[in-house]
Amino acid sequence: MAFGIDDAVTAVSTTVGKIIDKIFPDPEAAAKAKALLMSSEAQAEIAKTQTDLSAIMAEAQSADPWTSRARPSFLYIVYTFILAAIPMGVLYAFRPEIASDVADGVKSWLNAFPDQLYWLFGAGYLGYTGARSFDKWRGTK
Repeated sequence: MAFGIDDAVTAVSTTVGKIIDKIFPDPEAAAKAKALLMSSEAQAEIAKTQTDLSAIMAEAQSADPWTSRARPSFLYIVYTFILAAIPMGVLYAFRPEIASDVADGVKSWLNAFPDQLYWLFGAGYLGYTGARSFDKWRGTK
């Protein structure tokens, strides 16, 4: 069974709570100490959330237009290839030799890239997508 940082924090918090109960026999003093512990845990969680959000905000407020548009730009390229199929189909109906030549040119251009580049891109893109999906499924981000 794999344990995450949340599990570790919970375990430490439970252990500290038990230690507080032993150190402070007075229930009122123990309650104050536990409240202080919970307050510090809440502050730590707020600080973590602010750190996560600051990276997102820095990217969104960047003056560099490529920083905030990198992922959508890739999708626009894919959409362009998909939408280009429509005029290529029409061109093929009237001039099949030109459409075949264009398709062969695109194929030759794409084949000029080494296979390792496609594997690297695919692994990075799928890894990123998988990690984001897992984080959303877990409810951590």
